[in-house]
Amino acid sequence: MLAALAVAATGCASNEFTRLGLPEPITEQAERVLTLWQGSWVAAFAVGILVWGLIIWSVIAHRKRSEQLPPQVRYNMPIEALYTVLPIIVISVLFYFTARDQTYLLETDEPADVYVDVNAFQWSWQFTYEKELDVNGNPVSVAGVPSTSKDELPVLVLPSDSVVHFDLDAPDVIHSFWIPAFAFKMDAIPGHPNEFQVKIKPGVEGDYEGRCAELCGFDHSRMLFTLRVVTPDEYRAWIEEQKANPQELPASPDVQEETPAPDQGQDTASQDAAAQDSSDSAAAAEEEDGQ
Repeated sequence: MLAALAVAATGCASNEFTRLGLPEPITEQAERVLTLWQGSWVAAFAVGILVWGLIIWSVIAHRKRSEQLPPQVRYNMPIEALYTVLPIIVISVLFYFTARDQTYLLETDEPADVYVDVNAFQWSWQFTYEKELDVNGNPVSVAGVPSTSKDELPVLVLPSDSVVHFDLDAPDVIHSFWIPAFAFKMDAIPGHPNEFQVKIKPGVEGDYEGRCAELCGFDHSRMLFTLRVVTPDEYRAWIEEQKANPQELPASPDVQEETPAPDQGQDTASQDAAAQDSSDSAAAAEEEDGQ
């Protein structure tokens, strides 16, 4: 049974059963996440079958057969060694594959075909194609407003069979840029830019959901967007259209520079001044009581 599950989960065919709850991956990085996810389930089933098998075997093999008390022992070294060493081995193997895949997912060394600045703000998104300038000399940009209507959501247009680099930032609170079909998400943190990139597979053209995955305030549930994957030719035609006819963007906050830390000397001076004022007030009150 376990062998059949392993073959089904790691085989070439991909369906809802073998993906074990993950959406259909549309990037090479998402394929790696899917493989790690399936491998983790195989390991979990293997451990579960072993544990339940030992439990059932001990219940049957060592069930009560008479009133005679079984031999009492203080410990069993082979068993204790087994349940100490085996979990260490399982955790070490899972850690190795997790660390390996995490390193792969965060690699940004490959030259990208498309560069997108993602500005996450309360409560929508602005996508700026930093290397594509319109007739006014400004980068092509798309922004939205909080909504649950697909027609009102900002649309992130990307080409298939391309490497896309994302730079993430936020001007207000922490958000999280999440496209389920990427099987990956990353936080957009004020004052702490993040970056990642993906290789979108060929033949995955279509619309996909995107959203904020970090609770960020009142309209968090409406902080949605649409990812539209098109062919490279359709993408180039769309970019040229945006360059010739720039969109009027809704008002959105600009990404602010990181606020400098307060000067400690000024803080100490302010505290000393406040303490002196408090002492003077107390002295004045004592004089009035004496009079």
